[in-house]
Amino acid sequence: MKRIAFLTLLMGWVILLSAQVKPKKENWIPLFNGKDLTGWKQLNGQAKYEVKNGVIVGTTVLNQPNSFLATEKYYDDFILELEFKVDPKMNSGIQFRSESKPDYNNGRVHGYQMEIDPSARAWSGGIYDEGRRSWLYPLEYNEGAKIAFRNGEWNLYRIECIGSTVRTWVNGVPAAHLVDDLKTTGFIALQVHSIGKPDEVGRQVLWRNIRIQTTNLKPSPETGIFVVNLVANNLTDSEKKNGVKLLWNGINTDGWRGAKKDKFPEKGWKIEDGLLRVMPFDGGESVNGGDIVTNELFGAFELQFEFRLTDGANSGVKYFVTEQEKNTGSAIGLEYQILDDDKHPDAKLGVVGNRTMASLYDLIPSIKFGAAKKEIGEWNRGMIRVYPDNRIEHFLNGYKVVEYKRGTPIFNALVARSKYANWPNFGMSEKGRILLQDHGNAVDFRSIKIREL
Repeated sequence: MKRIAFLTLLMGWVILLSAQVKPKKENWIPLFNGKDLTGWKQLNGQAKYEVKNGVIVGTTVLNQPNSFLATEKYYDDFILELEFKVDPKMNSGIQFRSESKPDYNNGRVHGYQMEIDPSARAWSGGIYDEGRRSWLYPLEYNEGAKIAFRNGEWNLYRIECIGSTVRTWVNGVPAAHLVDDLKTTGFIALQVHSIGKPDEVGRQVLWRNIRIQTTNLKPSPETGIFVVNLVANNLTDSEKKNGVKLLWNGINTDGWRGAKKDKFPEKGWKIEDGLLRVMPFDGGESVNGGDIVTNELFGAFELQFEFRLTDGANSGVKYFVTEQEKNTGSAIGLEYQILDDDKHPDAKLGVVGNRTMASLYDLIPSIKFGAAKKEIGEWNRGMIRVYPDNRIEHFLNGYKVVEYKRGTPIFNALVARSKYANWPNFGMSEKGRILLQDHGNAVDFRSIKIREL
């Protein structure tokens, strides 16, 4: 009897412990009742929204602004899932943490949007800031996710908004990972994009199975995709796991020195309020404080940096800088051009625009995307990727604007006709330093990060 009593007690403890470790049931709440649009309201444009066969149907209407079917309720932290099917020639999106206020552009809807993009660009799953800052996470940052969207079929979207972190999935494939503390609450809305041509009238996007979690939120495991972190001079745990580190700490000159010098310049640069600032002088190249370079050498890497221009300013970020040339002026290296294209005369020099913003200076012009251009005084996000096979990419505000491979016959021919023609083995060092240029104009830098590939 004692043995039976002991086994009974043991089984009781096992059952109790099992109940304690049993995963909590996900608390999904439907946002659409499958019958009508109760709980939703239409904002901005007059596209048609209706319910047919348990599905919300959005239909384009000529000469209307972007239309939004928004939840009446606001949400801050949540996990959202929904299914949709879109006309292959139609753009759409899912708004979240969004608002419409009379004192903001006459009530224009603004806030985050998970893009629906059936076009050849294939940015479905990227994050756009509607009515505010434009693209925050284009899928140029994560090209592997471009194939996840299924054109002309039902697709499953997932959005996780927890604190300052926003993550998206397209049919189970991780698409975007954004960190941004600008706004933490707002409505969710279904977009029908504006159209301007009669043959675009009547295109439709369908939504169903719209559901949300707002309690006991559990973020999905890390996916290792590229992280866009808009918090200045900050590294998240996800970035650290991806191998990203701060190249400038936002506080002092650690890790940097003057180009061709053994210490940081005593003038011409200023660290202030988390900014690394080039001080204005007379527009001359390296005649005030001079360029600064990293103490470390880098080969294959992914370099991120934010910069802010003043009127008519000129600067640059150089890489594979060796300081072996013993030249006067700025140290020699491959250069990501930073320039006020409209007001600085250098934009009109060189060949076919190869001295304009984000170009490979004096070698390859950047591809011009209107949406990539920021106004003078606004922050820009630059990135340089150098792969182990010598492929190199320049990005400007999420757009890939330059792509080349150093050491190829084409590259060598470009060098031969450039201002670098007389420098042996230009740009071909196995490793080099990163350089920020002093061109005598006021330019600010921050959030300088690097990941070695």
